[in-house]
Order: sequence, then C-alpha cells, then structure tokens
Amino acid sequence: ISMNKCFGQIDSGFAIATIGCILSGISMGLVEWRMWYINHPLLSPSGVACVGMWRVCIYHHRDSNISNAKVCYRYTYHDDFLPPDIRVAQHLLLAANILGLLGKAFIILALRNVYMGILQKDDTCNPFVVSGILNIAASGCISIVVLWNYYSIMSMEGIEFPSSFHVPFKPDVQEVGSALIVATLAAFLLLLSGTIFLSYTFPLDIQMHPEV
Repeated sequence: ISMNKCFGQIDSGFAIATIGCILSGISMGLVEWRMWYINHPLLSPSGVACVGMWRVCIYHHRDSNISNAKVCYRYTYHDDFLPPDIRVAQHLLLAANILGLLGKAFIILALRNVYMGILQKDDTCNPFVVSGILNIAASGCISIVVLWNYYSIMSMEGIEFPSSFHVPFKPDVQEVGSALIVATLAAFLLLLSGTIFLSYTFPLDIQMHPEV
C-alpha cells in the first residue's frame, strides 16, 4: 500500500508539473498581459491595446456594423522603447520554460529509477530533488514577472511605443489581462510540484527488496 501511495504521489506531481509547464509556455505567447483602454481621438483611434511580452495588438473601434480592426506589432529586447519590466520578463519567461523542461527530464529519470528499484542515496544527485529545485526556480521566475507586471499596471506606468504604432504613452484605463492569470496559475502549479518532489521519500520496501 505504501508503494502505491508513493507512486500516486509521484504521478500527481508529474501531472501537476506538466500542466504548469504547458501554462507557462502559453502565458509567454499570450498578448493579454496588460489591457489598455484608449480614448484619445486626437492621438489615436479609440480602442483596446493588449500589451504582451513580445508584441502589442490594438483593436480599433470602427463603425458598429463593422468588426473591430486588429493590428499587431512585434518587438524584441533589442528595442530601446521597451521598459525594464518587459525586458526582464522576456528573459525570465524563457528561463522559466527552460527550467521547467529540465525539471520534466529529471522527473522522467526519477520515475524510471523508482519503477526499476534503483536507489539514489546521495540527496544532492537525487533526480527528485533536482527536479523539485528546477520547478521551484521556474515558479520563482514566473512569480517575479507576474508581480512586476501587476505593479506596473497598478501604478499606471506607460510605454513610449514608436509613433508608427499609434499607441499613446499611457491609456485612460489599464487593467490586468488573462495572461497574468494564466502565468499565476503556472507559477503555483510549478511550486506545488516542486514541493511534492522535494518531500518525496524513497519507499522502504523498494530499498530493502529492489528486485520486488
């Protein structure tokens, strides 16, 4: 029974880590990190701008009988107009996804060792411990991005986009987007999976009878 319980703990941790990695990748690609509601007729057409980590998409309000026009502009960390929070977020989100993938690789190795009854007495080299640390580190990277982005929204910080984007420096209203919620959930799941792997102990019956 203890073996089944331990295997269930590992399987649940693996599933949680997998979902966390998927949500982390999704949040990085989403553009809805900041929702800018614009109403500056003299500067740009009224509409909604979705500010993401890699691009900004503007939905201009046209005639009520016509669907909103969407225009997107891509940018990278080489662009000088980007504020520090977006520059840092780009690197941290990439690092989080790499750490998450490495954590998945180590947990697959750990699962192989468990099902084959291979002992790993050195805690510093235990794939469960390594995977747990990597997942928690990935969660930390995403958490920094989430908190910094949330602070920028609450303090109504602006972005000096190029004039060709037709986006004002600051919107009339700035709100949290769905990408921030997805990233928050990803950070929580990666933290939870990392805690599960760090708290895992090798079953005694496997340690005493590896051939069973």
